[in-house]
Amino acid sequence: MSVDDKATFERRPAGEPVLMYQASTRIQPRAAHGRFARLRVIATVALLGLYYGLPWLQWNGQPLVLFDLPHRRFHVFGLTLVPQDLPLLTALLLLAALTLFLFTSLAGRLWCGYACPQTVWTEAFLWIEQAFEGDRHQRLKLDHAPWQRDKLLRRGGKHVVWALFGLLTGLSFVAYFVPARTLFPSLLDGSIGGWALFWSLFYGFATWGNAGFMREQVCKYMCPYARFQSAMFDRDTLVIAYDEQRGEPRKDARAKGSRGGDCVSCTLCVQVCPVGIDIRDGLQYECIACAACVDACDSVMDSIGQPRGLIRYTSANQDAGQPFRLLRPRTLGYGVVWLAACAGLLTLLAMHSPLRFDVLRDRHALYRELASGEVENVYTLKLSDSSPDTHHYRLSARFADGESLAISPQTFTHRAGDAGIATIALRAGATVAGNPSRHPVETVAIELQDVDEPDVRARRNARFLTGARP
Repeated sequence: MSVDDKATFERRPAGEPVLMYQASTRIQPRAAHGRFARLRVIATVALLGLYYGLPWLQWNGQPLVLFDLPHRRFHVFGLTLVPQDLPLLTALLLLAALTLFLFTSLAGRLWCGYACPQTVWTEAFLWIEQAFEGDRHQRLKLDHAPWQRDKLLRRGGKHVVWALFGLLTGLSFVAYFVPARTLFPSLLDGSIGGWALFWSLFYGFATWGNAGFMREQVCKYMCPYARFQSAMFDRDTLVIAYDEQRGEPRKDARAKGSRGGDCVSCTLCVQVCPVGIDIRDGLQYECIACAACVDACDSVMDSIGQPRGLIRYTSANQDAGQPFRLLRPRTLGYGVVWLAACAGLLTLLAMHSPLRFDVLRDRHALYRELASGEVENVYTLKLSDSSPDTHHYRLSARFADGESLAISPQTFTHRAGDAGIATIALRAGATVAGNPSRHPVETVAIELQDVDEPDVRARRNARFLTGARP
């Protein structure tokens, strides 16, 4: 409990309930204009365009990105992955996390200010709100206005557009799991599936609530990133900071001829802040480094003829008069690990093969000695081919010393969507069982080769019971 909170607690009237949580007032940020505002607009338009447009793009007749859960196929930029590709997905997620760590150690919370989904959709919802209700002072005036025709039309129109935009967001999210060219027409003709409709409405409602109502509350109370980001900060990490030595003591903007620092107490830096903090009170964990306060302060400095930079991107070392160090132990460490993760991901991609198969011995029978003297072992072959085309495969098998085994069937066809399970039998010659140089259990290599594409092949080892007596 802070000193102020403690004093308030001690001065409260007897019997008055103590509130453990104070409901915050709704923040109505003012629109900022400047170079960083333009960067946020570019980032928002680019990211939203990518999100809404990606499900419609195709590659060789297949969606460019589609997570086909019923068929356990994940189509990502022309690469088809199956559940057996979990190491590849793990490497991709690890690389994404390391990229965020490296980026944070270098430039602070720029991810939060420019690319976080909560920030991007909140920015879009604010644009819609400003179109219906005006800028900050008009919205504040509307908040206190009675519910009359004008307020009903403005608020009602805003929420209708918010709801439609949220529904589009939910449908676009589901379009990453159900092809967009099937999902949207099925919605229009009323044939959309129950689960697709449920998740579209669910994510649409979540977008409407998070970006329209909760906004900064998500950043303050729900996002874990703000809690552990300080572990990646050092004295050279870029942050948004107020130059206290230059700005203090603050002038009173209403008192002409007042003396003091460059800060004129216009509070524009607070009015444009989407999380409602005063950057002049120092670095706070709620700050998302969007630089709206930098744009607002720079415009004020321009109007009074003072140099820009009263509020700026800086670091603790720069504020202390030391040079900014881009290469330092922390960033070098993150960089080395990040490069190693990139190399690992590229290696997995280079080694990735659409063809996989496993061979399991039939546990119900050890082996069979045929009338011809041959020894037969039965196996179950499980094939996984991420290609959407039909393929013809040829099987072959041999012992470690190079001796071949007869295999049946020798060829088979696998069609996309089939289970890919087949029963095969391997037979060794009559001399195997009576050969004293053979072990009772031998290793046999089974090779699967694509008939149409001979370069596509895979090999697995299995145990073969020879029946030989040691």
